[in-house]
Amino acid sequence: MRVLHIITGLGVGGAEQQLRLLLRHLPVECEVVTLTNPGPVADGLAADGVRVTHLGMAGNRDLAALPRLARIVRRGRYDLVHTHLYRACLYGRIAARLAGVRAVVATEHSLGDTQMEGRPLTAGVRALYLLGERLGRSTVAVSPTVAGRLTRWGVPEPRIAVVPNGIDLTRFAFDPAARRRTRSELGLPEDAFVVGGIGRLAPGKRFDVLVRAFAELPADCRLLLAGGGPQEPSLRRCARQAGVADRVLFAGERPYLPDGSPGPGLPALASAMDVFASPSPEEAFGLAVVEALAAGLPVRYTSCPALQDLPPRSAPDAVRLPCDAGAYARALAGVRAAGPGPRTTPEAARHYCITRSAARLMDVYAAALAHPVPKPRSPEKVGPS
Repeated sequence: MRVLHIITGLGVGGAEQQLRLLLRHLPVECEVVTLTNPGPVADGLAADGVRVTHLGMAGNRDLAALPRLARIVRRGRYDLVHTHLYRACLYGRIAARLAGVRAVVATEHSLGDTQMEGRPLTAGVRALYLLGERLGRSTVAVSPTVAGRLTRWGVPEPRIAVVPNGIDLTRFAFDPAARRRTRSELGLPEDAFVVGGIGRLAPGKRFDVLVRAFAELPADCRLLLAGGGPQEPSLRRCARQAGVADRVLFAGERPYLPDGSPGPGLPALASAMDVFASPSPEEAFGLAVVEALAAGLPVRYTSCPALQDLPPRSAPDAVRLPCDAGAYARALAGVRAAGPGPRTTPEAARHYCITRSAARLMDVYAAALAHPVPKPRSPEKVGPS
């Protein structure tokens, strides 16, 4: 089976790094087209031996990219096209239909109740999404919570398949040596109590809540934020205003898998932390929370469908909090006072092993390919080969 994955960009992000991890475990021949931004994850895919093509799309309304994408799809003679993220799902589904691909699957990574990938969910966004969705065979939701949102939007239930995000349990297992090395590299004292946060530095993640919470925590506490994004300058200002700038460390974007980038990756950062905090009020899955659990960390969070869809006993040291600085300050102080516990992996993290997710996705592929072949459009419609 030959599968083409189409994604909006390949910078360091949850969906992008999830794609790279997934391709390491899918027993099929895969290639990738990125519409824009062939960033660090593109380099990582190439290092894994995956062919990556940059379409060079200029923007959301670059309609000239559509025939170029359709020609790539048609020339590759792929059995299935799998799209990821909003723009790639829209353009990828149309291009696949124009090229006469046998089956099209799309993964919905970032659908919230009020936003998708940071954009407000307007009536226009929803209408365009539903028009594109009808061009595919199946829409994959990364959690039952997202599946419910899709159903409420109007996507028929038989077209929705739940395939949770997956993690590499071995890679995130607590490593004492990595803890010491990473703290040394980042200038974190060995005896500091380190609160970690991972994610894009964007308003929706509400990392400002953690920064303001630190004004109420003792001087031996440090906040380690891993991620990049447009809110970093305002978060730095917030830290200065709260009087905690010297206790907040911005670690920048960090890879999930090794790709030759300098400095520690996400698993090593998780080993260096003492507790993980996620004040984001709206998530589609909550991958960073599950990764933190895999590292044996206590977790304090506001939204994580991956946990909310499981019994509470599967993650006994994961506590849900309101998105409030005071609530986080009290909860984090409580974890500090309790002292370190065993860094063991709870059942919730084992439930989301990447091999299980890959197997579920293969079932979705098989079902999509079982449908009759769609009649292809005339090649002239998309330009010469």
